[in-house]
Amino acid sequence: ENREDMLSSKSNRLTEALEEANKLFSGVHCSREAALDAQFLVLASNLVKEKANELHSEMTAFDSLQFAEDLLTFMGINRIELEENDSDSEGGSGGYLPSNAWHKLGEETEKYFRRAPSFHYMLGSFRSDPPVPRQRIERQKKVAGGEEKRAMPAQLKKMEESHQEATEKEVERILGLLQTHFLNDPGTPISFFDLVIDPNSFARTVENIFHVSFIIRDGFARLKLDEDKLPIIEPLKDNKVKEGDRSAGARNQVVISLNYREWK
Repeated sequence: ENREDMLSSKSNRLTEALEEANKLFSGVHCSREAALDAQFLVLASNLVKEKANELHSEMTAFDSLQFAEDLLTFMGINRIELEENDSDSEGGSGGYLPSNAWHKLGEETEKYFRRAPSFHYMLGSFRSDPPVPRQRIERQKKVAGGEEKRAMPAQLKKMEESHQEATEKEVERILGLLQTHFLNDPGTPISFFDLVIDPNSFARTVENIFHVSFIIRDGFARLKLDEDKLPIIEPLKDNKVKEGDRSAGARNQVVISLNYREWK
């Protein structure tokens, strides 16, 4: 509304508005108030720009001819004497500048131009020759044949065979102990837990249960419950099992849960 009044060079309304805005900004607490202050700042900046463009400075314009005259005078040329002796200089070489004119100008202008120092190497220049390319070592491609493919399965086969052999030997050892104990005292039932539990090793106990499972699976022994509902084991003679027991064993499996606390 007061645009023309604020743009006037004789008015201080714009300065007064800025001072008032500074006082009001000290009490700003909400974002809406800060947005209004920012909007006023944009308007004030535009008014200041227009007001500055309307100012007329009293500085004189740059005169290139006058600058050239002053420059020649600084370099040591007297134009008045040159005009008086103009007729004499026609037969000369045509050059009226002193020999040290440009050197004098260079010494004066050197302090106004700062440049970076010239680049040099402390320990001499580097070699400009390109680096020698390294020889690329080609890796041998894997032969798509049967040698490597046969090597790994053969090794795994040996490991499986050795593990299987150890398991079979342990199963035979436990079966021999079971049969020997049953022959010495056939009237006394053999407790399954007394057979498999190792009081000094939990891992060994688990292995014993694992090995005994093969004996039962292959029909060399069978499990049943005694009067106290506890499992007992007994070997079978000549690996002969009734057809009903074999079919029942084929259809059923027993999972024994035994943790470390129960083993202790």
